[in-house]
Amino acid sequence: MGDAREQMTAVDTAWWHMESEDNPMMITGVLVLDRQVDIQAFRELLEQRLLRYSRFSQRVTEDDGRAFWEEDPHFSLDNHLHHIALAEPCDQQALQDLVGDLASTPLDVRHPLWQFHLVDHYEDGAAIVARLHHCIADGLALVQVLMSLASEGRLPEAEHVDQLPAGGLVRFLTGSMRRIAQQGVHLGHELFEEGMELARHPEHVTHWFEEGRAIVGEVAHLGLMPRDPSTHLHAELSGRKRVAWADPLPLARVKELAHQMEGTVNDVLVAAVTGALRRYLSEADRYIKGNIHVTIPFNLRPKDQPVKSLGNHFGLVLVELPLDEPDAIKRFKKVKKALSEIKNSQQPRATFGLLELFGYGPAALEKFALNTLSDKSSLVLTNVPGPRSPLSIAGARILQPLVWVPQSGHLGVGLSILSYAGTVQFGLISDDNMVHAPNRVVRYFVESFQELYEQSFGNMGQSHATPNLK
Repeated sequence: MGDAREQMTAVDTAWWHMESEDNPMMITGVLVLDRQVDIQAFRELLEQRLLRYSRFSQRVTEDDGRAFWEEDPHFSLDNHLHHIALAEPCDQQALQDLVGDLASTPLDVRHPLWQFHLVDHYEDGAAIVARLHHCIADGLALVQVLMSLASEGRLPEAEHVDQLPAGGLVRFLTGSMRRIAQQGVHLGHELFEEGMELARHPEHVTHWFEEGRAIVGEVAHLGLMPRDPSTHLHAELSGRKRVAWADPLPLARVKELAHQMEGTVNDVLVAAVTGALRRYLSEADRYIKGNIHVTIPFNLRPKDQPVKSLGNHFGLVLVELPLDEPDAIKRFKKVKKALSEIKNSQQPRATFGLLELFGYGPAALEKFALNTLSDKSSLVLTNVPGPRSPLSIAGARILQPLVWVPQSGHLGVGLSILSYAGTVQFGLISDDNMVHAPNRVVRYFVESFQELYEQSFGNMGQSHATPNLK
């Protein structure tokens, strides 16, 4: 049996150990379709495109605190594919309620940790709800998996997860010695080559140590950060999830505003998120208690390259959102400055290294550390690029894709931004105790964008019609 098992990477193990009754570590995705889908055609699609990837027929087992992937001896697609009809009135609220119920329900650990629901009778079409445990893949990889089911899509090719390149925290601290302990004398040739490379280019030593020092500095900085203000976003977890999403924003209009403001699309969208949270929390908590931090996953895969493996390849950055700034233009500038400063920091590698360390350590220590770090942030925000052209799946056109990542530790609110076919999708997932009116938050996001658009072009002395985004 030992030969048939594959040990889970340390970072994926960390996400596996984060699972709790109140916070399932599931990535949840929704694909809104323009028509009904034949269940047999969709089943064949999963068999042909998904199950050829071994991870989706493997379950997780544990031995002495270590997690392993092994083939599920009782694997059946019937455990993972469900065909249901949406309850009346079959509208967006009904689908949001269904997705909230599924997001509140943990996956069955006896089997591979994923599930699809094909939902009939959603408005004039259908929907697919996907759930995938975070130990299998990160949000970017899940988007690739979902899109690979489309007729134009491709499944990630590689079977194994590559480790973080040189410069990660764990490699800086313990790399060569740990590899010797784990892999034995077979590494002798590799280490000799590393030594020869260093001898040929001794100037690299300074760079390595400077990078390592910066990473350790980021770890210290995170540890010394004060807790975020106590708002509704830090209420006690109930375990019940709610979701909501907005109508798509035109990406061209977002780019137009970004150009006008001399910023990026990401700057504009995060500023809109900040405005929405400022307005919602001023109502929920009656007054703004101070700025809060948002945790943003930071992709560590090579840029402009397709995802070639599952697993988790990202670090985390904590960005301050200026909720105390009432002016939309000034709020945008502060967001832009905060995002610019974080882009060139070592914080993503530092947090990736911490996750790797957590994965090697006891689960209790990991949960304590994650709870401590989660107190320094109030929510999670993902911004994932999707396909630029419309896609079809089993003969149905994908109208709107949405993806939410789980929230670890004490966090219970996640915001999602996903670009697709010339549009920007925005959605929210929250513990029921933290956001009682998720549809109000997504409406405030659109209105915050409109406010920034109007002020920007108005301040520049130009007359632009405000887009009808709802």
